[in-house]
Amino acid sequence: MTEPASPSTRQGQDVVPFGQAVRAWLAISLQTFGGPAGQIAVMQRELVEERRWIGPQRFLHALNYCMLLPGPEAQQLAVYIGWLLNGLRGGLAAGILFVLPGMAALLALAAIYVAWGDATAVTAIFAGLAPAVVAIVAQAVLRVGSRALGHPALVAVAVAAFAALALFGVPFPAVVAAAAGVGWLLGRLAPHTLTSKAKAGMTLAGRRR
Repeated sequence: MTEPASPSTRQGQDVVPFGQAVRAWLAISLQTFGGPAGQIAVMQRELVEERRWIGPQRFLHALNYCMLLPGPEAQQLAVYIGWLLNGLRGGLAAGILFVLPGMAALLALAAIYVAWGDATAVTAIFAGLAPAVVAIVAQAVLRVGSRALGHPALVAVAVAAFAALALFGVPFPAVVAAAAGVGWLLGRLAPHTLTSKAKAGMTLAGRRR
């Protein structure tokens, strides 16, 4: 196994076979419950830990960029990783497959409502699923957080950011700007605090076949 340092579009070939990547994205799309946190955790488990197609540090950097962009960060992350692995067609395949299960579910629920005119059964199903979804999100936060927060200083920044957003209603852009400033200071004064558990000197851990 090799560890290429640049995306497939710059290498002129796929990092992984395209058919294999499509099957992987389809499998991921069928597991992406629990909103963005759950979706990101599924991608991390499937692509970083199990298949080792992308390195953990590259994954976290991509996640950071996507969270700063407007729009759904989980889908943006899927499209970006798909592009890294298989170029333009990989990004398109990842983005399309990522939304297909949700779209199909919405169409099915709409059909049920139109046919029977009563959403009581659907509401009951959602009420039953809610505790499981909360558990999925909690596990996802712990999984991603344990990788990204490799030093108590980073944990303190995360706690402060959460408190600022949830308790004091500080605008999101202000929290992001403050966190970026703290990160810059830590990088200048104590760079060892920015070494996450995912730091392994890896970028893309693609397999060439």
